[in-house]
Amino acid sequence: MATKLDYYAVLEVSREASSDELKKAYRKLAMKYHPDRNPGDGAAEARFKEINEAYDVLKDEQKRAAYDRFGHDAFTNGGGGGPGGFDFGGGFAGGGLGDIFEQMFGDMMGRRGGGSAVRAGSDIQVQVEVTLAEAFSGVKKPVTVRTRILCESCDGTGSKEGEAGVQVCPSCHGAGKVRAQQGFFVVERPCPTCHGEGRVVKDPCASCHGEGTIETTRTLEVAIPAGIEDGTRIRLSGEGESGGKGAPAGDLYVHIAVQRSELFQRDGSNIYVRVPLRMTQAALGTEIEVPVVDGSRAKVKIPAGTQGGEHFRLRGKGFSVLRSSARGDMYVQVVVETPQNLTKRQRELLEEFETEAGEHVKSSPEHAGFFSRVKSFFEGQD
Repeated sequence: MATKLDYYAVLEVSREASSDELKKAYRKLAMKYHPDRNPGDGAAEARFKEINEAYDVLKDEQKRAAYDRFGHDAFTNGGGGGPGGFDFGGGFAGGGLGDIFEQMFGDMMGRRGGGSAVRAGSDIQVQVEVTLAEAFSGVKKPVTVRTRILCESCDGTGSKEGEAGVQVCPSCHGAGKVRAQQGFFVVERPCPTCHGEGRVVKDPCASCHGEGTIETTRTLEVAIPAGIEDGTRIRLSGEGESGGKGAPAGDLYVHIAVQRSELFQRDGSNIYVRVPLRMTQAALGTEIEVPVVDGSRAKVKIPAGTQGGEHFRLRGKGFSVLRSSARGDMYVQVVVETPQNLTKRQRELLEEFETEAGEHVKSSPEHAGFFSRVKSFFEGQD
């Protein structure tokens, strides 16, 4: 028995090849050695069968993993003529269990007769960054993607002669699938001759090389609604890769990344901002002006004796609510700063204040509560 070639060598790719690289290599070689392009050439026909067998294994993640680990031995059991014991000739002998499975699963096993398998185009995933202000108000962003569009030269048929050069696959009769028997079970798989497309192209188009689509760059404008949150995914139906003539296009998925703001923090529809206050402002009370996420300003009255960490709520000054005219609230958090780098006079005034304060100045609730708990703690130790 002749030794089988390594499947990766058959497809002329490395063992680390991606699924896309495998697919491109397969299509290139299958087109080159297809029997229709090499009539009467037995060597080309044998090579074509090797290419289909190799791709059939390597395109399947589970089969590929088994092959990488055990080589051709992974498919020596189970009977049949191909990897995993499948019979590429397909079908049961007439009568018996074959007829039973035909009646039970006939509709599930693919179409018979003419027509071609229709496969939708691939989806495209992109990420778009927006600022917090853009997420608040909504914005339109241009998005540039690498995609595939219908080939104009052949109108998506993949054939130099157009529809006239496209033939129904002789192996699957246009179904794009073949059936095989393994033990008592019927297994359905993509047709190895047409790779599930249900058709074969005799003379490929020079522009798309038989693909029916060509790679290009497109720029679209994506409308990002007000109130969008970080991580949201927007779906643009039919804006993905073309599926070829008669097949629906894939979708474009735009993942939104909202940039962090140095000023505001967002929690859903609410906005938080930290505002530093001098010690004297917090003690005596004051009025401050704070920025609002919509670009305006708002005044906040700070009462005398305000403690660090207190929040002041501004209703309706928060973030936009998605698909609504409502807005959340804004919370202003006060951060009381301790003065640093005091002048001699400032230090004298603070020392005078501390001396004057003594027991005559009412302590803050937190101050009084803390020392009350300390006193109780030590009394409990006695």
